[in-house]
Amino acid sequence: MHRLLPALSFLFIGLLSATAQQPPKPKPPPNPSLAPIQDVAGLPRVLLIGDSISMGYTLPVRKLLEGKANVHRIPTNGGPTKNGVASIAKWLGTGKWDVIHFNWGIHDLKYMPDGKRQVEPAAYEANLRSLVATMKATGAKLIWATTTPIPEGELNPPRKFGQVKEYNDIAARVMAENGIAIDDLNAWITPQLATMQNPRDVHYTAAGSDYLAKQVAAEITKALGK
Repeated sequence: MHRLLPALSFLFIGLLSATAQQPPKPKPPPNPSLAPIQDVAGLPRVLLIGDSISMGYTLPVRKLLEGKANVHRIPTNGGPTKNGVASIAKWLGTGKWDVIHFNWGIHDLKYMPDGKRQVEPAAYEANLRSLVATMKATGAKLIWATTTPIPEGELNPPRKFGQVKEYNDIAARVMAENGIAIDDLNAWITPQLATMQNPRDVHYTAAGSDYLAKQVAAEITKALGK
């Protein structure tokens, strides 16, 4: 046993040294949709607010509206409504917005380890009302985007979600009471889910994001026309 100890110590030190010499894993490049843009003078300013679904359609919306609008987005994944309430003032900044196209939902209705949804329905409604009041105060035309479908069954990574319809119905009531236009992305993408939504995932293929972008750009163009 005493003879083995030096050898084991040497082996352990060697392993530690080898681990220390391994280069750190490179960080993934930042998502290009989150990069800030420079305004083109004279064009209206549009702000996109949303989660990773909106990150997917940000660049194609920007391309579709090139020369017609400066299409900005918040510099992060918008997450649940409670994140929005905490960050909306910073996201809006001090500049003038002509149109704000926004969504919260998928993160709100996600079940957490305690068995509750991240933001339960009553809190979701209260948060939405607060967010709408803050955004209306900017004078921008507002467009609410419905939350897109979540596939049934086991997801990858494993996640459990509540009912999309329940949360979309809450949002529809809030938007109707405030006279806010609704961009029904849920209805728009549903017939294409089999070919445009990634298997066992809430996200979309590049073609799916492009398809969503067409509808988003059309609704923004309609609002700008008014």
